Amino acid sequence: MTAEQRRNLHAFGDYVRKTLDPTHILSYMAPWFRDDMVQYVQAEKNNKGTMEAASLFLRYLLELQEEGWFRGFLDALDQAGYSGLYEAIESWDFQKIEKLEEHRALLRRLQPVFKTRVNPKDILPDISECLIDQECEEIIQVCSNKGLMAGAEKMVECLLRSDKENWPKTLKLALEKEESVFSELWTVEQGAKGVETKDLGDEEIETSEIQIFYKEEPEYQNLSQNSSPPSEVAPLKIRNYQLELALPAKEGKNTIICAPTGCGKTLVSLLICEHHLKKFPQGRKGKVVFFAIHLPLYEQQKSVFSQYFERRGYKVAGISGATSENVVVDQIVENNDIIILTPQILVNSLKDGTIPSLSVFTLMMFDECHNTSKHHPYNMIMFNYLDQKLGGSSDPLPQVVGLTASVGVGDAKNRDEAMEHICKLCASLDASVISTVKDNLQELTEVVYKPEKKNLSRFQNRDFGTQKYEQWIIAVQKACIVFQLPDKAEESRICKALYLYTSHLRKYNDALIISEHARMKDALDYLKDFFNNVRAAGFDETEQDLTRRFEEKLPELESVSMDPSNENPKLKDLCFILQEEYHLNPETRTILFVKTRALVDALKKWIEENPKLSFLKPGILTGRGKTTNNTGMTLPAQKCALDAFRTNGDNKILIATSVADEGIDIAQCNLVILYEYVGNVIKMIQTRGRGRAKGSKCFLLTSNADVIEKEKMNMYKEKMMNDSILSLQAWDEAIFKEKVCQIQIHEKSIRDSQGKAKPVLDKKNKKLLCRKCKAFACYTADIRVVEECHYTVVGNAFRECFVCRSHPKPKIFGSFEKKAKIYCAREDCSHDWGICVKYKTFEIPVIKIESFVVEDIATRVQTLYAKWRDFNFEKIPFDAAEMSN
Repeated sequence: MTAEQRRNLHAFGDYVRKTLDPTHILSYMAPWFRDDMVQYVQAEKNNKGTMEAASLFLRYLLELQEEGWFRGFLDALDQAGYSGLYEAIESWDFQKIEKLEEHRALLRRLQPVFKTRVNPKDILPDISECLIDQECEEIIQVCSNKGLMAGAEKMVECLLRSDKENWPKTLKLALEKEESVFSELWTVEQGAKGVETKDLGDEEIETSEIQIFYKEEPEYQNLSQNSSPPSEVAPLKIRNYQLELALPAKEGKNTIICAPTGCGKTLVSLLICEHHLKKFPQGRKGKVVFFAIHLPLYEQQKSVFSQYFERRGYKVAGISGATSENVVVDQIVENNDIIILTPQILVNSLKDGTIPSLSVFTLMMFDECHNTSKHHPYNMIMFNYLDQKLGGSSDPLPQVVGLTASVGVGDAKNRDEAMEHICKLCASLDASVISTVKDNLQELTEVVYKPEKKNLSRFQNRDFGTQKYEQWIIAVQKACIVFQLPDKAEESRICKALYLYTSHLRKYNDALIISEHARMKDALDYLKDFFNNVRAAGFDETEQDLTRRFEEKLPELESVSMDPSNENPKLKDLCFILQEEYHLNPETRTILFVKTRALVDALKKWIEENPKLSFLKPGILTGRGKTTNNTGMTLPAQKCALDAFRTNGDNKILIATSVADEGIDIAQCNLVILYEYVGNVIKMIQTRGRGRAKGSKCFLLTSNADVIEKEKMNMYKEKMMNDSILSLQAWDEAIFKEKVCQIQIHEKSIRDSQGKAKPVLDKKNKKLLCRKCKAFACYTADIRVVEECHYTVVGNAFRECFVCRSHPKPKIFGSFEKKAKIYCAREDCSHDWGICVKYKTFEIPVIKIESFVVEDIATRVQTLYAKWRDFNFEKIPFDAAEMSN
């Protein structure tokens, strides 16, 4: 088992505790568990319950040192029937189990009714597939020994632990089959529209996303201790400065609310939302959409809005990119009062007509609204809004409210330019008011503590391992890829060699960057991993030569990396700051911001291996996006990392990339360290805002004089932004509205003129060549578009050009089942071309344009494209009939 697997199992331990009855798998763990350990786990279950037994089992599991125990544990889960938990741990993706939580909550609430109204013997045959075999036997035994009511209680206990994603639906069908009166309470429904267009099989339809509706009969209204009529729900405890921030929006004005990170802007949004929904006269209803950009932020806000509004009688639902495949968007919008969305969902729905107009909403709220610019999804939504407003439509438009910690100043160099930038943001959001705290500043200051001014550490600057050099490598690599010779065999040999040389140069540059900011040891480990991957791939003569050169220098590099005199001075300073702060206050909570995931890993290892700092027990938080060597953290992993940092007192430091910048509610911290990390003024304000505790401090550590100057410039821009907002707030509101309207009209005319100049479709047939070795792959005439965004190639000729290898992480996404990776068939190349998937009944390749060079057949000119949308060729839709022929 790897350290990462052990770490992940520890991080996701709660899912194991909630799902696993360890006594069902102890017999399979005999090679690793001593007899006394087995007895202790069984005794723990008998004395304290299943969850406590699972906790003890998990502790024993994580203490095991024997080889192969992790695989043994997975096999035990599989053999015992824990297929859902097995799948989740195998992929470290617990989203399916997480989705069951709302069903479990409902079943707990209905448990007293279940035991009096359900005969467990009648429905057990139909739900047995959702339970472990031993659980079915236990239910039968309890029914025989203690009666049907005790058996029903045992069945509920087992269902609450079930890891099968379809158990709520299966239970519903079983209850209906037996005509149980309990089925009226256990109402599991789903929209019928939309599933047919996906051509799902029956099994997929059965397990697609479901919604729960709870109908409570009068005699059972006291089942939930927490339930109370809407009128009895306690009002929000809101502060005066929050009331001040909310006031313009409560008056119905389109508003940008600009207030510091940590001041409770989410509470302000709840207050505005509740006031908005209550203001409608009888017979009319409001409908609110709340946008969140990042998935962790979406999850956070969906949870907050659901908890607050559902107790008040409102319906709340959410749709993100991760769940959109399984829901019918227009039905979710129609059936709920408040909808939490990632913005691209609405952009797509407006484009395809699923949502006909923004007029279906009465209030739109944009979290982190400073992103409303250029072609960001926020701006695409507002383009639609402004076209409707300026086009003279009589349909009502929703109120718009934006929330941000900083409106920014863009590239402004003076106050006039800064004011112009802010006016453009107001125009984009159709805002007539910028709401900030002015009358209750003292209260705001007491609640939101601004970290002390940054201490800027400067070291000797070094020239190697720079991003500028990386940009040069990329430019050279692109030039090499389209290099052409009359002799095509020679062209292929040279292009492939140049591709390899530049790829290796880039890795060396990455290693130098790691060495610059962390330890030489970490940089060397990075290169070792790279060369191990090289050996496992094509490994042609050029790669063998480059590997040999590295191995010749390896002993010298090992020696240099172990020399204590080569310790990075920045790490000495970082160590000093951390030691000093934890000496002054042992309860210090720290967020350490860094630029790259590689640096996150390197600094985590450094802290764990440093005897002076290992007590910090660092956690990490990185984004979900994929890079060449890293697939990022999944959403459940991000949630676990944040939860651990909030609740685990031992976890004293969180090392994070930019994913922690915006909006995510992170526990109060009193120390923020920016390690070679600086961005624009918005990023500076938000990262600094992570330090919310009184007396908090913020340090910037950098060896780059340019970074220090940029940070000083950001501080100047922050003052310029605040001054500009004050100046704009002093304007007469009618004059400000007129200014905003003029900007909107001007921007729309630019958009309209750009929209008319559509690019000319290139209908000429072209070749796709392997970007690495220039081997012929296919013609553009053979490319087909699947579901608007995936590209495959028809015809048997293409299948001769690639080879398949099993995918390391096969999974299902939408209508596709990812099965294998495909590579260039040339033995000395093996360049990654994409994946092989099962789509409906077909097994088809899905290719990446960035893996190829496009060559014009007539002119022989070669072109590189980073995205399919940049390649304006004639895109023919995929046709199943064509495949059949």
